[in-house]
Amino acid sequence: MNLVINKTDFGSITVNEESYDHDIIITLDGNVKKRKKKLSKAVYGTSHMISLDEIKYVYQDKSVGIVIGSGQHGIAKLSKEASNYLRSKDCQVVLRPTPEAIQEWNKTKGKWIGLFHITC
Repeated sequence: MNLVINKTDFGSITVNEESYDHDIIITLDGNVKKRKKKLSKAVYGTSHMISLDEIKYVYQDKSVGIVIGSGQHGIAKLSKEASNYLRSKDCQVVLRPTPEAIQEWNKTKGKWIGLFHITC
């Protein structure tokens, strides 16, 4: 189930008309959950580098792809280990600044997951 992301501003994102003031994950079944940034912070000291542990937490079997919003200015990156893990699962990756990523998300069809950083 793909939800519609209505908009994003620095520090907020609106999904199906509900606003969130934290980074989010959108699961295959359409649940919106708070991002577990601590999984990346434990490895890199920042949530701006997405770790393998965080991607393993976010990834769901049978996902066609993941849309990653890398922040309002595109600061967040996907670690090499996380990228390799997704590649091993044949999971497409769309990594864009969050305003562009939400446009990509709204075009997706099928089994996609999302991770959206809403600051930086």
